[in-house]
Amino acid sequence: MTSAGVSDAVTSPPALTRADRAVIGVLLVATFVVILNETIMGVALPVLLTELNVTAAVGQWLTAGFLLTMSVVIPITGYLIQRVSTRVLYGVAMGLFSAGTLLAALAPGFAVLLAARVVQACGTAIMLPLLMTTVMTLVPPARRGAVMGNISIVISVAPAIGPTVSGVVLDMFSWRAMFWVVLPISVAALVLGLRWVTRIGEASSAPLDVVSVVLSVFGFGGLVYGLSSIGHSGGGSSATLWASLAVGVLGIVAFVLRQVRLQRHERALLDLRTFAFRTFTLASALMMVMMGLLLGVVTILPIYTQNVLGLDPLATGLLLLPGGLLMGLLSPFVGRLYDRVGPRVLLIVGTVATSGSLWFATTFDEGTPTPLVLVFHLVLSLGLAFSFTPLFSSGLGALPARLYSHGSAIFSTTQQLAAAAGVALLVSVMSARAAELAAAGEVTTGAEMGGMHSAIVLAAILSLVAVAGSFMVKAGKAEEAPH
Repeated sequence: MTSAGVSDAVTSPPALTRADRAVIGVLLVATFVVILNETIMGVALPVLLTELNVTAAVGQWLTAGFLLTMSVVIPITGYLIQRVSTRVLYGVAMGLFSAGTLLAALAPGFAVLLAARVVQACGTAIMLPLLMTTVMTLVPPARRGAVMGNISIVISVAPAIGPTVSGVVLDMFSWRAMFWVVLPISVAALVLGLRWVTRIGEASSAPLDVVSVVLSVFGFGGLVYGLSSIGHSGGGSSATLWASLAVGVLGIVAFVLRQVRLQRHERALLDLRTFAFRTFTLASALMMVMMGLLLGVVTILPIYTQNVLGLDPLATGLLLLPGGLLMGLLSPFVGRLYDRVGPRVLLIVGTVATSGSLWFATTFDEGTPTPLVLVFHLVLSLGLAFSFTPLFSSGLGALPARLYSHGSAIFSTTQQLAAAAGVALLVSVMSARAAELAAAGEVTTGAEMGGMHSAIVLAAILSLVAVAGSFMVKAGKAEEAPH
């Protein structure tokens, strides 16, 4: 009896305190709200173009500008998390997001609405790295899978149900209601967070390297702008587009070289020594592939359902809702499984299901029954649910505690790049193929179906990379960096 009790005490991981659970809960709610806000513009954009009297090329900046701001701010969050009080940083993040949401709801025209989206993005960029760093600091390794499962709900479900929320709201109210619905939740999260969130970890006093900030703006900002422009222009080849990509690549190269030099003195904006840990590097790469597939498919699927199958925005949003709910229901279950069996088995199941669903979607045509599209989206959602938690947990779990904030910021930065790249790649392929078929005399619906098919085939091929990589991921235990 005694030995069993001693064994249980030794093997059972310590439970989180009530205060720690409250902090993580508030951060989860806040992060869910800010990420949901990222994708509500997709279905609303046609309505906004009409009511605000702007062209599609101008209107797309409501999404592209949001992503661009995120990509510029996120690299700085690793520095901020280590040097600013957790409560203050949380207050700044949710304060900016709430202020941007109120400004958007009251916006008299496009320019103010765009400015509001930029303010929202500044707050959003801070929240996800702050959440992941807090979890890695407070939660013992044996319980991280379950908590990361809850984070996966935020990461995967919020973008998935964004179009549904937008479609339902727009069916009953004006576009301003999208922001009025979000505002009270964000304000409540701000108030509760300021009450419950306390300092997490120890602060550092190293100075901010302004040159690194400037290089990150040109590097990450230029690359995301270029990728977003490709996606929204359908693969255009303007000098501005290619110049922004060139500036982005050169800026990132210069940024990396400077971080390598500064991290020797513990002054790096983003500490790239995280990539010395094999599991973190592999998990980051696989997360980019999966996030690119998710955002790319979520972008082109409504185009297929509305322009080819003839569904309206509300019906499209409701069609995507079960998949989002499935991801939410599965994520905590997957988190508990991770704590028991580790990442590899879950990742193999997840990536194979994701790839299988995409290959199934390559059979779609103008006459595909809507229930089959629903089945595709459900299986895709299942695959993503089995993938995100293992990737987060194993990747960040492989790092020593001192690199958690940098690892979280790098994860978030690469996700934004992957999101922009996934949308750019699939939309460009779809648009180029549709234009080619239209020029050959194909009717509009047939041309759009042909473009959709080409994009899905490419996504299915890319998913095979994730399947292969899933066999190489190991358990997320802190590793020794190579010397």
